[in-house]
Amino acid sequence: MQTLDSAAAYDRAVELAVRGRRQLLGITGAPAAGKSTYAEQLTAKLLADGHQVALVPMDGYHLAQSVLEELGLADVKGAPHTFDGYGFVALLRRLKEAPDEQIWAPRFDRGIEDSIAASIGVAPEVTLVLTEGNYLLLDEPPWSTVRDLLDQCWYVEVPEDLRHERLEARHRLFGRSPEEAHERTYGSDERNAHLIAASAPAADAIIHP
Repeated sequence: MQTLDSAAAYDRAVELAVRGRRQLLGITGAPAAGKSTYAEQLTAKLLADGHQVALVPMDGYHLAQSVLEELGLADVKGAPHTFDGYGFVALLRRLKEAPDEQIWAPRFDRGIEDSIAASIGVAPEVTLVLTEGNYLLLDEPPWSTVRDLLDQCWYVEVPEDLRHERLEARHRLFGRSPEEAHERTYGSDERNAHLIAASAPAADAIIHP
């Protein structure tokens, strides 16, 4: 597995975008590693340079907050079993196998901590779909199917102290007290991070944004 700098990663993304047949590129990594920001920036640059691309994050498949509360899972939101993994796999398969269709995907809104259905459009002319999320390389059903559907998957990595700092700040930004933010960062989020890190060897490349 190789490490790609920003220029090499961009060139590889362009190669995928111009292959002619729609390609799927996954961006994964632990919580607060910067994968969402990196995927957004890469998508914006590709679009600015005239490529037909779309970004469809995995987070749109969070179970609804009301469902998490009903199931007693709100405190571990973000763990693999708090997503509709089978729904996400079905979307990726459709994106891969039905490129002539207009496809609509859900979007997760951090402002309301919930998903909004049919918010992201993927038109037939899109030749590269980027998807980003925690569990793209996880080797357990249904996530293990994701890797087979992706043409490339990159693992975003930053120093752990920076990642923890970002994650605590994010939790505080969205209303948690400093104590709650710390507990969440080093509790359920850290357990998820270890699970995600164990999947890193399956990536095609490491990205240090």
